[in-house]
Amino acid sequence: MAVLADLRALDRTQRHTVAATFLGWTLDAFDYFLLVMVIPAVAHAFGVQIKDVAFALLLTLAFRPLGALIFGRLADRYGPQRVLMIDVALYAALGLACAFAPSLSVLLVLRALFGIAMGGEWGTGASLAMESIPARSRGIVSGILQCGYPAGYLLAAIAFGLLFDTIGWRGMFALGVLPALLVLYLRRSVPESPVFVRRSRTGVRRPVREAMRGHWRLFTYLLVTMAVFNAFSHGSQDLYPTFLKVQMHFDTHIVSLLTIILNLGALAGGLFFGHLSQRIGRRRAIVVACLVGLPAIWLWTYGGSVLLLAIGAFWIQVSVQGAWGVVPSHLNELAPDDVRATLPGVAYQGGNLLVAWAGYAMASIAEAHGNNYAAVQAVWIAVVIVLLSLLVWFGPEAHGVRFGVTHEPDAANMRGSSAVAD
Repeated sequence: MAVLADLRALDRTQRHTVAATFLGWTLDAFDYFLLVMVIPAVAHAFGVQIKDVAFALLLTLAFRPLGALIFGRLADRYGPQRVLMIDVALYAALGLACAFAPSLSVLLVLRALFGIAMGGEWGTGASLAMESIPARSRGIVSGILQCGYPAGYLLAAIAFGLLFDTIGWRGMFALGVLPALLVLYLRRSVPESPVFVRRSRTGVRRPVREAMRGHWRLFTYLLVTMAVFNAFSHGSQDLYPTFLKVQMHFDTHIVSLLTIILNLGALAGGLFFGHLSQRIGRRRAIVVACLVGLPAIWLWTYGGSVLLLAIGAFWIQVSVQGAWGVVPSHLNELAPDDVRATLPGVAYQGGNLLVAWAGYAMASIAEAHGNNYAAVQAVWIAVVIVLLSLLVWFGPEAHGVRFGVTHEPDAANMRGSSAVAD
C-alpha cells in the first residue's frame, strides 16, 4: 500500500517522465545485452576466441565515462530532456550499425562508439526523473528506473530465445533500432526538468570546476564505490549466458529461460529494495541487499540441475539489482544541483571504466582453466559483496535532500537516514 501511495503522489506528467526514462535505460541495456547473448556465435562467425569478442564489452564499458561527461554537461547546460532525445537516437543508430559489421575490428569500433552513447543515458535520464518527482517517491522510482537495466537484459533474453535460431546474430543486432521510437514519446509527452527550468531563469550557470568545489572527495568516493557496484552487476551478468552455453552445454532455449529467470529476480530486487530504501535509508538498504546474495552463490554457479540453477540465478539477482535499485536516488541526492546530470553519471560510468576489464579477464581466466566459468564467477561475486557492503556502510547519505533549493535534508522525508553529504 505504501508503494501505491508513493506512486499516486505522481501526477500524469511525472508518470510520463518516469516511464520515458525507464524505457530509455531499458532499451539502452537491451542493445548492450544483445551482444552478451550472442558472444559465442560472433566468435564462431569471425573465427576468433570468445575472449576476443568479450573485448567488445571492455570497450563499451571503457567509453561510457566519456559519454557520461559529454551528455551530462550538455544536459546540465541545455536541459536533460532534449539531450536525452539526441542520446537515444544515437545509441539506436549505432546498435543497428553493428548488424552490418564486416569484421570483428569494425564491430569493436562500433561497440566503443555505442559505449559513448550508452554512457550518456543513465545520468541524463536519472537526473530528469529525480528532479521531476516528489521527494517521497524517490525510493520506488529509483527502483523502477534501475529496473530498466535488467528489463533490457530480459528483453534481450526473450528475443534470443524466440528469434536467434531464425535470424542469427546479425538479425539480433538489427533489433537495436527499436529505441529510436522512444524519441517520439520523449518529444511529445515529457517536459523539461522543472529544477533545470527554475535554474535557467536565474541566468546563473556555474562552470563544472566551480560547481564541484568542495565535492571532489565525495566524487572520488562515488567513483570507487560505483566501480565495485559495476563489478557486482557485470561480474554476475555479462558471462552468464556464456557459462550456460559453454560450460553447462545448454541449448538456446534453456539459456534463454535461465537468463529470463535471472532478470525476473533482478526486477523483483530492484523494486523491493528501491522502495525499502525510502523507509530504512539508502545505505542500509544497499548493504542488506548485498548480504542477501552470499547464500545464493553456490546455487547460482554449482546448482547442477536446471531447477537449482534457476533458483540461484533468481536469488543472486535479487541481491545484485536490489542494491542497484537504490543507486539512482542515492547518487542524485548526493549530487549538487548544478552538476546533477554530470556527477552521478560520470561517477557511475567512471566506475565502469575502472572495471571494464572484468568481462575480458573473467573469460580469459575461465578459458585458461578448462572453461570453468562457475568458479570464476563465484569467487568474484563473494569478494565484491563484502567489499561493496563495507564501502557503502561507511559512506555518506543525503536521504530526502531537497533539489533546487539547498543541500539540506527535508526532515519530512528523512526516514531511517543518518549521514548527510558534504
